[in-house]
Amino acid sequence: MSRILLADDSPHAQRMGERILRDEGYEVVTVTDGAAAVVRLADVDPDLVVADALLPERSGYEIARYVKSHPAHRHVRVVLTAGALDPIDEAELRSCQADAVLQKPFEASVVIETIRPLVEAARAARQIYAAVSTPNGPIDPDPERVRAAVTLALDAAMPRLIDELTARVLDALKR
Repeated sequence: MSRILLADDSPHAQRMGERILRDEGYEVVTVTDGAAAVVRLADVDPDLVVADALLPERSGYEIARYVKSHPAHRHVRVVLTAGALDPIDEAELRSCQADAVLQKPFEASVVIETIRPLVEAARAARQIYAAVSTPNGPIDPDPERVRAAVTLALDAAMPRLIDELTARVLDALKR
């Protein structure tokens, strides 16, 4: 089961996000500020962080930068959220390398469409990093180990990709 760290200081947004994600089968850990999110990263070991861009203590932008700059979290994907009246700073968004943005209030189908491929990518990246790392931590650039890791990741993702492509082709044929 994939784990998601949800950081939002709004109790309503936190409940809505948690409900949507749990209904999809994700394990969700919630925090109310950016400092707590950074502290919990190590013990939660999520595949995805969903963080309000304007969190207290550390903003969602800062969390994204932290995640993207630490090797232990290199597989983690980050989605920033913002309220309908909260501006997203486009320069900050590019700079922090967040993987996606969601508008609040959350629409369940949009949340799922956004996070599902990111969680799958994170899980595949986790497998690859685990397969090509040595016991001491550094990546082993052996081409056969890398090939085996990529094969494992593709094997894991293939059924989902086939289902998604089939649904899209059928949808296109109906039009």
